[in-house]
Amino acid sequence: MLKIESLTKRRGARTVLDAVAFEARPGRVTAFLGANGAGKSSTLRILLGLDRPSGGRALIDGRPYRELRDPLRTAGAMLDGSGAHRSRTARGHLGWIATAGSIARHRVDEVLEQVGLADAARTKVGRLSLGMGQRLGLGAALLGAPPTLILDEPVNGLDPEGIRWMRQLLRGQADAGGTVLLSSHLMGEVAGVADDLVVIAQGRIVATGTVDEITHGHADLEAAFFALTRGDGSTPADGGQTR
Repeated sequence: MLKIESLTKRRGARTVLDAVAFEARPGRVTAFLGANGAGKSSTLRILLGLDRPSGGRALIDGRPYRELRDPLRTAGAMLDGSGAHRSRTARGHLGWIATAGSIARHRVDEVLEQVGLADAARTKVGRLSLGMGQRLGLGAALLGAPPTLILDEPVNGLDPEGIRWMRQLLRGQADAGGTVLLSSHLMGEVAGVADDLVVIAQGRIVATGTVDEITHGHADLEAAFFALTRGDGSTPADGGQTR
């Protein structure tokens, strides 16, 4: 379970996050939707202990990320692609993460196979395409076989086949009882995999609910997102929540 409670973040006079609150539950894929600059990455950075909130808290299995006893085996994360040094090989990048996290080295080759990079294991990160870099970032998140995945814009740079592959992988993680939280500003790319939606605009949560609840009364998810983030008064069906 991921739980965000009244999360607030201020930078000077600017309020980046304003009482953000939502949950991501086991067995579900939760899509965190918002335009660029809406507050998605700021929320995830706080959730992963990379930034401090001005108020509220973000919990993974009831604890802040910094207090997790075995973080790589509890929650796998991908922010800003792979985050790998350009001169390292794909295998080398995953290898040092495995060593740092006391993860068996055989997991490196297993994960490279899982994310479709086995043939690129010796390729330097700087020579990988954007989509391959995304796959490497996901591989790092999967190294510890964690029950929870937290992914920021995971389909960015993937071709249509890669997007289908990503959907299948995330769906499989949730169907096995895992918790999946993914952020995106591309509505159509999460519609086929998400169970629950959390919509953020200008640092505030404007709607939460299932896909059907959020899209009720709209032609599709794109139309619902457009209405919700522009404050035209549209609301999801009963059971969904707007703020």
